[in-house]
Amino acid sequence: MPKAGIIYNDVKPIASRIAIELKDSFTGAGWDICITTAVGGILGYSTPESPVCHTPIDGLTPPGFDSDMKFAVVLGGDGTVLAASRLVAPCGIPMLTINTGHMGFLTETYLNQLPQAIEKLLLGDYEIEERAMLTIKVFRGDSLLWEALCLNEMVLHREPLTSMCHFEIAVGRHAPVDIAADGVIISTPTGSTAYSLSAGGPVVTPGVPVLQLVPICPHSLASRALVFPDSEPVTIYPVNTPRLVMVVDGNGGCYVMPDDRVYVEKSHYCARFVRLQPPEFFRILREKLGWGLPHIAKPTSVELP
Repeated sequence: MPKAGIIYNDVKPIASRIAIELKDSFTGAGWDICITTAVGGILGYSTPESPVCHTPIDGLTPPGFDSDMKFAVVLGGDGTVLAASRLVAPCGIPMLTINTGHMGFLTETYLNQLPQAIEKLLLGDYEIEERAMLTIKVFRGDSLLWEALCLNEMVLHREPLTSMCHFEIAVGRHAPVDIAADGVIISTPTGSTAYSLSAGGPVVTPGVPVLQLVPICPHSLASRALVFPDSEPVTIYPVNTPRLVMVVDGNGGCYVMPDDRVYVEKSHYCARFVRLQPPEFFRILREKLGWGLPHIAKPTSVELP
């Protein structure tokens, strides 16, 4: 009996309804279906009284989800996709992402195209695109306090965000650098169109094996976004700061104290996306962000989103 999964955003009634309908449809066709919400992939928020909410990376996989699954259908917006990637990446399960949210930059298709998408999925008429992920770890001395998988970016800043702080950052074996800024972002190519883009970082196409270090509102004209090979890990030490807060994929994280260090490296896990048509990153940039459109629209010769 073939096996598949369904992950959905239970905050959205339409996603909940479609998830149940899909489960019944697959089960009737002889599939073994495991269904879960995306809540399990949402990282816990720390508080000053409880600064660390630590769940091991491999401990987030929902019951029944394993490497025998052919695929998982994900129903939600970008936040749901980010949470789902943490749930299934350790098992290598491909995700067909269906947008029930707003922008849906990470999603493959929309609800009105769901029947055609499922038909192609069952026929095996698709490609698998792999996206690099990060492993984020917080250490105090030699003790691991916290870890998480990250598809978009890790952000480290003070509370409130408008307060400037200092970081000592070492990229690979290179000499450490000192950065004074409101915060720093470490981003994957996938995350280059998220917070990193808003903070002035470049857009990086998904297949390029690099990471980005982007200072947020730096206190120096020389502090600009840095792109470096994803084979280089990054270690961040807080300097002269009472307490920092880390946010991963805009979702949750932990407090980082002055004696802690943050270690970031490319994960050996990756997010695997089902693509029903050959991936075309520039098309997505044009449709979602308006990139590359002419200054003067020419409706007869220019394809508009």
